[in-house]
Amino acid sequence: MRVAVAGSSGFVGSALVAELESAGHDVVRLVRRAPAAANEARWDPEQGVVPLPRLTDVEAVVHLGGVNVGSRRWTRGFKKQLHHSRIRSTTVLASALTGLPTRPRVFVSASAMGFYGPDRGRELLDEESGPGDGFLARLCQDWEHAAAPARAADIAVCHPRFGLVVGPGGGALKPLLPLFRLGLGGHFGGGEQFWSTVSLHDAVRALRFLIEQHGCVGPYNVTAPEPVSNGEFSRLLAAELHRPRLLPVPGFALQIALGQASSELLGSLRIVPTRLTEAGFEFDQPDARSIIRAAL
Repeated sequence: MRVAVAGSSGFVGSALVAELESAGHDVVRLVRRAPAAANEARWDPEQGVVPLPRLTDVEAVVHLGGVNVGSRRWTRGFKKQLHHSRIRSTTVLASALTGLPTRPRVFVSASAMGFYGPDRGRELLDEESGPGDGFLARLCQDWEHAAAPARAADIAVCHPRFGLVVGPGGGALKPLLPLFRLGLGGHFGGGEQFWSTVSLHDAVRALRFLIEQHGCVGPYNVTAPEPVSNGEFSRLLAAELHRPRLLPVPGFALQIALGQASSELLGSLRIVPTRLTEAGFEFDQPDARSIIRAAL
């Protein structure tokens, strides 16, 4: 197939491009700088510029763009940036697709597990569960709604709601590894909160599944089917590194360091990928131990 990918330079996006190209798909990377390769095309969502000629005969479009929620403390200005970077780019791209002579079959527009957050305790959450409260929940709802122009044009729209993506060289594990390698790692707060993680390998496979399988539409939780507590994840990580697990990181310390973002670390989201598994997708790394081993 011919597939366009926005956000192709990120942790998940770069792995997705490599996976699609290795499978024989023709990939067009939408970039916000001057193109540096034949498979790149410049777009500018701020100016509403989308290179429609390069999207001719594209069967699937994947949008993974957006400022990293964990890159800075959540000031009022940064929260506006988080919101704008997602909603503006999604709206512009979804609207542009409706103007193509031949529209793509599917638009895979990213979302996140924050849709359910920030804290649902031990409640088992799947795609039928309602949204939560708080900043990220509202952000994810607006993010998914921004794809409405594509839905109205009868393009199948899928929203992968990503959990904490864990993989080599980046993702949720990157800030933890230095401390755990030194034997200084520990769980966050009480450690009883559920962490819904997914390996980079399976996250990319899930995206490819949504692209290739006809009939996929709506939200899909991209989280491993066996979520564990933060305390258990920390124990497994320390064990795989053959290091001790020391004192927990106190909740008040996280609140001082991260501000409002700490609620995402101390909150509990126990999410399962019901719709993905019902559609026939099988995880290669379905549990925390296999996810950690794959990342290490």
